[in-house]
Amino acid sequence: MASQLPIAIYYEHPEWFRPLFAELERRGLPYEALRADEMIVDPSRGIDGSWSLFLNRMSPSAWDRGHGGAVFDTLHHLQRLEERGIAVWNGSAAYGLDISKTRQTALLDRLSIPTPRTRAVYQPEQLTMAAAGLIFPLLVKPNMGGNGAGVERFETLEELQLAVDLGALKAGPDGVILIQEYHAPIGRSIVRAETLEGRFLYAIRIHLGASCSFSLCPADVRRTVDGTELEATARRADHGNDARVESFTPPAEAIAEIERIVQTAALDVGGVEYLESERDGQRYYYDINALSNFVADAEKVIGFDPTARLVDALLRRMEGRQMTVAA
Repeated sequence: MASQLPIAIYYEHPEWFRPLFAELERRGLPYEALRADEMIVDPSRGIDGSWSLFLNRMSPSAWDRGHGGAVFDTLHHLQRLEERGIAVWNGSAAYGLDISKTRQTALLDRLSIPTPRTRAVYQPEQLTMAAAGLIFPLLVKPNMGGNGAGVERFETLEELQLAVDLGALKAGPDGVILIQEYHAPIGRSIVRAETLEGRFLYAIRIHLGASCSFSLCPADVRRTVDGTELEATARRADHGNDARVESFTPPAEAIAEIERIVQTAALDVGGVEYLESERDGQRYYYDINALSNFVADAEKVIGFDPTARLVDALLRRMEGRQMTVAA
């Protein structure tokens, strides 16, 4: 592969992908880092270049960092790349799901996999009507999520009505607001499973501390359950300080459900989150995430480096594509 074209890494967050860039450099693999929010694109051509593979690492939560325009345009860029026959990882089908929690809910329902009851509205004033028949506590969240941005919890209808009256609840960038039943997780912990090429890769259990908000990313968790300090990819001072993480192996039926989800969603690399409900003991899946931010300091937590496994998979895909073209 001496004449190998570079891998395109399309991303927005300035810190999350330092481990990926470092692994590519360690192996001497050529890559081109394409910062989505800094690009100048000719609409008639879309993103232009010559690459062996295009890896989409765009984050839906970019809108919460002032880069909402790049979130929407990314879908068009991916479609154009696919039309041109460029090999894209986490392409338009996966990304279209990533930026719409209504689509995620519909997919889970289609697969008969439990997910919290959810309704969508287009005006904040509709939220109290949409709450009818749902069991409190309820969450109000943007349809275009990412990193838990904009999630609010309400214990009663009166609390919700007050927030509506005060104009405190806003839609995300696509104008859609979700209202969803909240299931308190057993033991205040959630499970995030990471997958690669449609198969289970690893899972972690995150124990939520007293100060944890809904905006919590695996790359932010700073300590294991035994107190070991982790070298996080991105540290944020406002939340995640007292969360704890540990390696976890889900039951076989959960792994089968996770693999069904990501295979149906066409995720080349992605994460799925679920919780076990205090209300009824059932597993509820609530997030399908095409942007996998692997757990911080992974070797301390799960015993191996998932970024290295990702690069291995990229190389296999590139080599397989080269053999197909040669044939």
